[in-house]
Amino acid sequence: MQAQARATDSILSQQLLLNVAEQLKIPLMQIARSAEQGQLTGKTDLTAIQSTADTALRLLDSYALGVRLSLEPQLLQLEPVSVSSVLYDTGQALDAMAKSYGVALELSLHGRYGPVMTHREGLEAALVSLGSALIEALPAMEGPQLTLQLATHRSRYGIVAGLYADTKQFTAKTLQKGRLLQATTRQPLIGLTHTSGAGIFVADAILTAMQLNLTASRHSKLYGFGTVLQPNPQMQLV
Repeated sequence: MQAQARATDSILSQQLLLNVAEQLKIPLMQIARSAEQGQLTGKTDLTAIQSTADTALRLLDSYALGVRLSLEPQLLQLEPVSVSSVLYDTGQALDAMAKSYGVALELSLHGRYGPVMTHREGLEAALVSLGSALIEALPAMEGPQLTLQLATHRSRYGIVAGLYADTKQFTAKTLQKGRLLQATTRQPLIGLTHTSGAGIFVADAILTAMQLNLTASRHSKLYGFGTVLQPNPQMQLV
């Protein structure tokens, strides 16, 4: 059983690497086309090129972080973290990409919560990676407004931090099917995105390394994905 589990983990790791490689083709092609157009017209949109390059670099950094956390659990030093602060920084990191895709970002904080115990760098990297994939997916969908909410709310299991939109494509069924198809197809999230969906799987890998789960959830009648975090017990006693 252990050998079978290791073989499955190895296949998923290899597939995630392939997903990341497929995903990186998109920004690299965009940069190449921008450079080609610049040579023809004498005008180069350096801001767009920088934004595209930053998106690619963030995906690589997040992938590398997930691998490090998986191989070296001692790096998972937990600390009291403000979820609202992480969501704000996530929005800042996603701002340029969201504008390039015509997606509006909204910060939605329902209630006041104390800090949670988590690995801040890992949580932010997971949310940024997830957000990048959802921003890319929204414009290709029929019907939903091009708005992505970065939100937190309390559930019976803990404090939820996630990203949400007005589309029923962001569901547990979509995520579950994508996980099942991840090792066998180049587009496992076909109902959500026409790309490899690497950002979602990288977020999934980071959260798994942090002993957290990427789950589908609802927020203010919106659908999305997030993770459940546990409040700092010491702060609860104050």
